[in-house]
Amino acid sequence: MRHSTHTSLGSTHKSKTCATLLAVLLGGTGAHRFYLYGAKHFWAWIYLCAFVIFVLALLLAKAPHSLAVSLLVLFPLSIFAGWIEALTMGLTPDEKWDAQHNEWSGRQSDSRWSVVILIVLTFACGFTTVVISMARMTDLVLTGGAYG
Repeated sequence: MRHSTHTSLGSTHKSKTCATLLAVLLGGTGAHRFYLYGAKHFWAWIYLCAFVIFVLALLLAKAPHSLAVSLLVLFPLSIFAGWIEALTMGLTPDEKWDAQHNEWSGRQSDSRWSVVILIVLTFACGFTTVVISMARMTDLVLTGGAYG
């Protein structure tokens, strides 16, 4: 699906490294989608709303809560989706990236090792978070949260 809204020469060049960095660090808020597609992009706002729900669930988790609140706290879907998009963007070849996001910018992307490092960081964060979430959910289900 193409989201290009630029139709003239000289439009802004969208950096793959910058978009990947935003997805890694602020992917849960949809910052990478706001960067790529602007403030009118529907999915950017969905990411932001999901992140707000996650933060509200974190605040509610301090009080007695239900399993639904525990699930919202343990599985921040917008953050996981941001990391998956970071992997997808980082692994996209520069030529395909330019065809999707920089068709009219007049410049070519030249991603180097910084994108590879971001991909490794994303994988490490994502894997660690999934393992921690699974361990905490197992604790909640089997012991009622006796270990924390």
